Amino acid sequence: MAERIGFIGLGIMGQGMARNLLRAGFELTVWNRTASRADELVAEGAQLAASPAELAAQSDIIISCVSDVPDVEQVLLGDQGAIHGAQPGALVIDMSTISPQATRSIGAKLAEQGVKLLDAPVSGGSEGAARGTLSIMVGGDTADVERARPVFEAMGKAITHIGGLGDGQTAKLCNQILVVGTTLAVSEAFLFAQANGIDLHKMLAAVEHGAAGSWTLSNRGPQMLARDWRPGFTIDLQQKDLKLVLKAADEVGVPVMFTAMISNMYRSLQARGLGLEGNHALIKALEALAQIEVGEQAA
Repeated sequence: MAERIGFIGLGIMGQGMARNLLRAGFELTVWNRTASRADELVAEGAQLAASPAELAAQSDIIISCVSDVPDVEQVLLGDQGAIHGAQPGALVIDMSTISPQATRSIGAKLAEQGVKLLDAPVSGGSEGAARGTLSIMVGGDTADVERARPVFEAMGKAITHIGGLGDGQTAKLCNQILVVGTTLAVSEAFLFAQANGIDLHKMLAAVEHGAAGSWTLSNRGPQMLARDWRPGFTIDLQQKDLKLVLKAADEVGVPVMFTAMISNMYRSLQARGLGLEGNHALIKALEALAQIEVGEQAA
């Protein structure tokens, strides 16, 4: 019998991920704090639960994809949390980005009720969520990972079992260090090109398939040039993840100087009220320093 899936959290990422589960033929129940965000999925065949607990009671595998540790704890362990509806033997997959330590703590509490947990944060932005091409970094027991593999395959293309519970989150924090570092490098290159008066589109075409090529350059670079700040991932969420990186790095004594600097640059953008713009708007912090604006609408 096919596993029944419950999906909690229908934000920028969750909408596309849940839709791909429907398209793959899974029986799907959804819940979101703002219920209207489920309307399209319900029209496409999903069932809407009144609470995470009700969702869990109707599901064999329960997926959460929410913003931060308090949100995960609320939807999984709170008064109406999934723990109160999940049956022994149920599997919870948390696809949020939270700290490894919080993941292990939540896993221990679920285990007391006979419920297993995988941490499976993702990378690939809203585009990857919509297309089903996410990179999924998984922590937990091998048997649970294999049980969940058909579910992961409906949402992603690169599914990697990193190690034990919480290790997926550590890999995701590594991913975030790389993402913001690359975003800063792309921003600097574009600003340098703009200041030197060369065609930015030709520069992008020249470098993106060489050694400097990256997902960020090819996907966010054109958005920067078009001054299109629609988010695949918001500045506010990026900052939340960087706080996790900085705390985790401090705990193990690893210097992450450039990541800390980039976090401060994002903080300056938040102070300007730009927290809901895409994380590629990092370039605006450099533009403010150089008094140069990059892209198609630049003066």
